[in-house]
Amino acid sequence: MLELHRTSKSYPGVDALRGVSLAVGAGEVLGLVGENGAGKSTLIRVVSGAERPDGGWIELDGEPAAFDSPAEARRRGIAVIHQELSLIPQLSVRENLFLGAGWSRRGLVRRRREEREARRLLGLLEIDIDPGASCFGLSLGARQAVEIAKALALGPRLLILDEPTAALSPREARALLRQVRELAGRGAAAIYVSHRLEEIEAVADRVAVLRDGELVHSIDRRLPAAGGGGLAPLDRDALIEAMVGRRLSAEFPPRLHEELGEPRLEIKGLSAGHRVRDVSFSIRRGEVLGLAGLVGAGRSEVARLVFGAAARDRGEVWLDGRRLDPRSPRQAIAAGICLLPEDRRGHGLVLTESARANFALPNLDRFRRFRGMVDRRREGRAFDRWRGQLDIRLARSGQRVATLSGGNQQKVVIAKWLERGAKVVLCDEPTRGIDVGARYEIHEWIRRMASKGKAVLLISSELEEVLGMSDRVLVMHEGRIRGEIADPAGADPAGVLRIAAGVGPSEEPSVA
Repeated sequence: MLELHRTSKSYPGVDALRGVSLAVGAGEVLGLVGENGAGKSTLIRVVSGAERPDGGWIELDGEPAAFDSPAEARRRGIAVIHQELSLIPQLSVRENLFLGAGWSRRGLVRRRREEREARRLLGLLEIDIDPGASCFGLSLGARQAVEIAKALALGPRLLILDEPTAALSPREARALLRQVRELAGRGAAAIYVSHRLEEIEAVADRVAVLRDGELVHSIDRRLPAAGGGGLAPLDRDALIEAMVGRRLSAEFPPRLHEELGEPRLEIKGLSAGHRVRDVSFSIRRGEVLGLAGLVGAGRSEVARLVFGAAARDRGEVWLDGRRLDPRSPRQAIAAGICLLPEDRRGHGLVLTESARANFALPNLDRFRRFRGMVDRRREGRAFDRWRGQLDIRLARSGQRVATLSGGNQQKVVIAKWLERGAKVVLCDEPTRGIDVGARYEIHEWIRRMASKGKAVLLISSELEEVLGMSDRVLVMHEGRIRGEIADPAGADPAGVLRIAAGVGPSEEPSVA
């Protein structure tokens, strides 16, 4: 159905695609993997008409295709689910789903028909969202589901999915994977981009690996050895090595210390409506405390309350034995608490500014000189130091942060807090949408921050990550802490999920 022939695309200072040739056929799901910056997003933009290739050509149904715009690609049956959401917050779910879809009669919107179709599409993803609700008030996961339903509404012949499950619950992710396979079963094609290799293994007929803009590896899993038209198992270690160009010693880096210090952060009776109800816990110096739970359990809300980014009804925050009352992020930052937010682009970065400017924002008082002027040389030296230590890959320090890969954007957020010298680091989905190589590096920095006596709260929707990185794990359900896991390494993931789903015994203090 779709073929790329020696396709190339360059930007100032970087060759994003270098002679890539690949194809996807009708009824087939092609898994596309690679590190951040490998060229996956550029390939998607080229195929979807958002960019024109500098070299090579594209064929659709055996005919040369040169899309001048995404609208033209959509008319040819190509739909894209982007990693970064493109909904209009002021419009309703229904309006976003069918905006530009042409569902009108004599210029009048057919609202009842749209509402019925909206409920059907959202039902396919097993998510209950009111079609009349404003997208502004939806959670990140709900907005992602609307984005997916919007693409399915087009009835595409070729569906391209870029990290589609990053904000979905496990149940919603499974429903999406079923829809992708059913779409292929009806003769459509799909290109599935994800850093979650378990999803690639579940859905992809073939897997292509990009590294530094080149196609370096491909796997056809539809082998006779699989039998009955099934799929051969995926060698994840070989795939990861092809993606990063080296072998990782382990999935998670080892701890850098054994002894934990005194309690550094203490939370007592934290509450905010029904979202967070009477939450209490402490984190010791050098400890990584994991916070597990399903989407909507209240994990992110806890982090925002501690950071002063949301109003609490009651509760106390204690730092190093002193009571704090952070009513704003400014006050929390001044006290030594920082947040890596779940939505780094929306809440952690100013996308219109450079990487260096984002790094400097919470640290301007450190670079201030006579009469409040900023010492740009000192600022530049500090940024260059962290740029080297964190291996932030960018063409120049003045490069706009919006143009960086997800992993490098997250490293900029980490760099500004390391420069700040924070005592408490709240990490909300720190590796969401980040490739395996950058993920390992961020895990290493979480270990290093803990080894220097910081208290780290790790929130993740990936159970393997929260169990593999934490010294202890708390499990939340419907705004409350329902269980504590003292030995995450020996925990039964099924038992953790039972507690997170509210079907496990909440009175038991630990699961092992």
